[in-house]
Formats: sequence, C-alpha cells, structure tokens
Amino acid sequence: MTTLEGRPNTALLVIDVQNDVVSGAWDRDGVIARINALVDKARNEHVPVIWVQHSDDNMPIDTDGWQYVPELTRDASEPLVHKRYGDSFEDTDLESILAERQVGRVVVTGAQTDACIRSTLHGALVRGYDTTLVEDAHTTEDLRQWGVPVAPEQVIAHTNTYWSWSEAPGRKGDVVPTAEVDFGAH
Repeated sequence: MTTLEGRPNTALLVIDVQNDVVSGAWDRDGVIARINALVDKARNEHVPVIWVQHSDDNMPIDTDGWQYVPELTRDASEPLVHKRYGDSFEDTDLESILAERQVGRVVVTGAQTDACIRSTLHGALVRGYDTTLVEDAHTTEDLRQWGVPVAPEQVIAHTNTYWSWSEAPGRKGDVVPTAEVDFGAH
C-alpha cells in the first residue's frame, strides 16, 4: 500500500510514445495497441490517464518526431506532462497532478524500457507510490550497435523480472500483463 496519505486512487501513465522514440521499437504496433486498450479501460473506469512527453536537443518540442504516435489520442481533459529527464517526476508537474487526483498508485506504460520507463518506475517508488509495470505495454529499441549486450526483448524481460521484486517500506512494485491490469486493486 502506498505511503502517501489520503491517496487511494490509481492513474495510468503513458510515457513517451512519440514518433522518434518508438520508430524502431521492438513490437511497436503490439505495444501501442495494448496501451490503447489500457487507455480505453482507464477512461471507461474514470481512472486518470496522464500523458508524458519528452523533449531534448535531439527531439525539440513541436517537431514531427516529438509528437505522440498517431495511433494514440489524448483527450483534451487529460493532463500532459512535459519532461526533459528520464524520470517523469524530475523537474515536472507530475507530482502535483497526481496529488490533485489523490493518486497513490501508478500503472506505467510506454517507452523506452531501459531509459524513461525504468527511471520513472524508480522515481515513483522512492517518492512513495505503489508502481505497477504493464509487462507487455512497454518497449525499447535495439541498442546493440551502441554496445548494449542484449536484444530489446531481453531488456524488457529483465526489467519485468527485476521490477516484480521491487519494494520499499510500505510500498511495492509489481508487474502484470495488459489483460490483468486492475485499476482498482492495490
């Protein structure tokens, strides 16, 4: 259970599913389809959907590569968090958005597994949130040409495994497939 007082709600985070971020991602279309299913489920259950969008010198704001993929559509009422660091909480208004909605648990989806997803998972846990990683709704690209010794599906599998063991006093991380996401349970 979250260590954040008076925060019984859950939110879905959709992190960095932007054209340039996922252009070469492993199982891109499948992951996006599963994220879409989770967005629909969250909306139907009146669970907040929070969109996170990265920018940096290589992906400037308002460029085509910076845009969310066309398969995903953010509702105008859903918050959009702009970030420049891997951890979606770092130097953003994500914490205040979650506090306003009394969120103590986040369900994490998006890209890239070995960068912004992993950073946000850890950032959430150390800030007191229960943190669920959706095992089949996050992805990364093949980074072996830059020295990463494993394929993207191995990075994803490793992240799913180690996150399932993550915990801290009064809070925990867990991993579930899209089909088993329960926005009400924690």
